[in-house]
Amino acid sequence: MDDLDEKALEHFPGRVVRKDLVNNLKGQMNVPAYVLEYLLGKYCASADGQVIEAGLREVKRILTEHYVRPDQAEWFKSRVRERGSHRVIDKVKVRLVETEDKYWASLVNLQIDRVHIGEDLVRRYERLLGGGIWAVVELTYDPELVHKGELRPFVIQELRPIQLAGGNPLAEVKEKRTHFSRSEWMDLLLRSVGLEPGALPQRLKMLYLSRLIPLVENNYNLVEFGPRGTGKSYVYREISPYAILVSGGEVTVPSLFVSHVGRGRIGLVGLWDVVAFDEVAGLTRLANPQAINLLKDYMESGSFSRGREEISALAALVFIGNINLDVETVLRTSHLFTPFPADMQDLAFLDRFHAYLPGWEIPKMTSNLLTSHFGMVVDYLAEVFRELRRLSFADAVDEHFELGDALNKRDEKAVRKTVSGFLKLLHPDGNWSKEELEEYLTYALEFRRRVKEQLRRMGGVEYWNTSLSYKERGTGEEKFVSLPEQGEAAVIPPDPLPPGATFTVGWDVESGRYALFRVEVALMKGSGYVTTGAVGSAMREAVRTAYDFLRSNIHRFTVERSLEDLQVHFQVVNLMQAKEGSQTASAFFVALFSALVGKPVRAATVVLGEITVQGGVLPVRELAECVQLARENGARRVLVPIANAKDIPQIPSEILSGLELAFYADPKDCLLKALQE
Repeated sequence: MDDLDEKALEHFPGRVVRKDLVNNLKGQMNVPAYVLEYLLGKYCASADGQVIEAGLREVKRILTEHYVRPDQAEWFKSRVRERGSHRVIDKVKVRLVETEDKYWASLVNLQIDRVHIGEDLVRRYERLLGGGIWAVVELTYDPELVHKGELRPFVIQELRPIQLAGGNPLAEVKEKRTHFSRSEWMDLLLRSVGLEPGALPQRLKMLYLSRLIPLVENNYNLVEFGPRGTGKSYVYREISPYAILVSGGEVTVPSLFVSHVGRGRIGLVGLWDVVAFDEVAGLTRLANPQAINLLKDYMESGSFSRGREEISALAALVFIGNINLDVETVLRTSHLFTPFPADMQDLAFLDRFHAYLPGWEIPKMTSNLLTSHFGMVVDYLAEVFRELRRLSFADAVDEHFELGDALNKRDEKAVRKTVSGFLKLLHPDGNWSKEELEEYLTYALEFRRRVKEQLRRMGGVEYWNTSLSYKERGTGEEKFVSLPEQGEAAVIPPDPLPPGATFTVGWDVESGRYALFRVEVALMKGSGYVTTGAVGSAMREAVRTAYDFLRSNIHRFTVERSLEDLQVHFQVVNLMQAKEGSQTASAFFVALFSALVGKPVRAATVVLGEITVQGGVLPVRELAECVQLARENGARRVLVPIANAKDIPQIPSEILSGLELAFYADPKDCLLKALQE
């Protein structure tokens, strides 16, 4: 036992259990974790070794006598017949046979299809109709029960779902949370789902916790693709009796939205808090326009149309699948939504996802990742999670931050829901710090940006602006959130560079081709200017022209600083091993002015063209090649001299797709279109 174990036992007596006991029993009996913990929580919630040993014996006895293993089905049926009744632990499903106007129950492991069940039990536990529930069942045998000439002797007299009832678990958790630090509470949550946080870095902890957000946030749409064996489906299969994991091939539109069972009763989305789709590559029955349109409506608004009716539901949707190639290869050749069937790679459907978890970062499950410490009984935790769904912390962001201009309404909704989910999980008492809130906001923006980046790859200009950011209230400082997997995939990053930096394309006489350069300007005390980097004679001339023009015309611009007492350092970063770059003076002028006023150039912008010492603007030669080079290396905007407007028809449409061209007529016009604000 460690300090966290002692704290958990002190503040949650009877609500915690040693998780290695669950793993040991799980290896012996294929029972959902929440079924085992339901029993272990009743008999083994103690630090006393003797109590645990006695409790384990009782749990094993109960499982031996009452848990139905499929290979023991006939033995259990015989026992029910001989005794007249027997208590069994099994999964119960119910269907309405409309031709008989009668509900029939099925006991999955007992392998009995037609078991009598009262309508009162069906009404009390509607999830029996949508995938079934694990329960403690009082099963009786009546040899005189004949239905339509066939003996149907088995009857469910009573059932009790495997879940904790009574009390106010959320109120208890809110009160107890104050006794734990954020780090301790996070570790307790991870132990509660069977993981050992001591083996995990902070980022991995946050990724694992992200899988729990659908359990606490209504109508949350999550996708996670990654290698096999990382536990993607475990949470939705084992942790909560309010979540259902369905294989892709079994899902149909009626079963998901309005089932034929029960005379048009609402489907899975109305019966479960979370509907998780395993192996999305098999979602062939949903890969059609009707299903996709229903999914889009539901994922956007939490409702769908059934005839003239509008039906609302609260279920979160989780889509899980495998990426068989390494992510770098996928990003070079395609996009990260490839596990979906081709017909489901609909941009409007994919845009509904609030978060995309990078499953490739999560390691395969091994024994060292499993905890042997105490964690909350998952049944108890599931009740807390269900109560948390009634709360919303979506507006918490506004206290300290505002979302960047690149976020549209759908992006904002996604980010707010993810932040709300983290706050519910880690701060159910409603107390958090600004720094903690900022951490959750960063993850939320990353998860949403991952969705947007794939849409940009698939849809081009419509989704061009993926530079998601947030600003700190008070200081106005803007921070952009990047994606770890993108690295330096694009030479021109999608986020703004610091003031004084920009990109340009210049002609290299020696190689006979165009090359991409990054221009950077630094200001320091002194006078004049210096140039460093890949600077040939043509580029030195461009630097001098830009410097002299601004120095002699600075009175025409609103600049508080003077060049007279500053030394300007121009550095040219050679990105393509070129020796020279002519027709680039406009870029040096923009970079110098950007550094003087402290305003960055707009994101992913390339400045083309040449200015003269008196402010004339010269067109570039071979505009199509310049634009193509900029586009291939990540540019989203290209500033072009107005004299090149006549050359636009020569540029293939596929190069212009997703690219913004801005024409400028003079140096001032160039600045207005190059700089932010």
